[in-house]
Amino acid sequence: MPEAIHIRPAGQDDTNTITAFNAAMALETEQRHLDQATLRDGIRSLLSHPEYGFYIIAERSPLNENQPIGQMMITFEWSDWRNGVFWWIQSVYVVPGQRGQGVYHAMHRHILDKAGKDQRVCGIRLYVARDNHQAHAAYQRVGLVRSPYELYEQDFVLGRNGFPK
Repeated sequence: MPEAIHIRPAGQDDTNTITAFNAAMALETEQRHLDQATLRDGIRSLLSHPEYGFYIIAERSPLNENQPIGQMMITFEWSDWRNGVFWWIQSVYVVPGQRGQGVYHAMHRHILDKAGKDQRVCGIRLYVARDNHQAHAAYQRVGLVRSPYELYEQDFVLGRNGFPK
């Protein structure tokens, strides 16, 4: 009998796991080495401010209870056009040995169920690297479709107070 995938909200006790997962994801997908102190502080900030968003953690049970095998972060974007909130899926990571075994699907289903119970949520969005074909396929399997929008960005170097220098 296959082990069930359990999804739970992340808490401050998950900071080290989320830090390790995010660092591994950045290295794997973008060949980026993230500053660990900044990353850890960013995770702690989100976990301390539910108005920014939240993380969920996937675990296998019962054999590997309390052994995280995946994560997902949700952040919020207000839409004046829809008078509602989009939930943005971010920081998705599944440990390599668990990929292709329904972990992402379980996290996605959990978020859909949770969003469906919140009348303020008007949709779910995510962005993915153009060359990450495995992720594209996983997202399409759960029913996500390509958006007509392109993503543009401009990074800032943050000062001590969080504002651009």
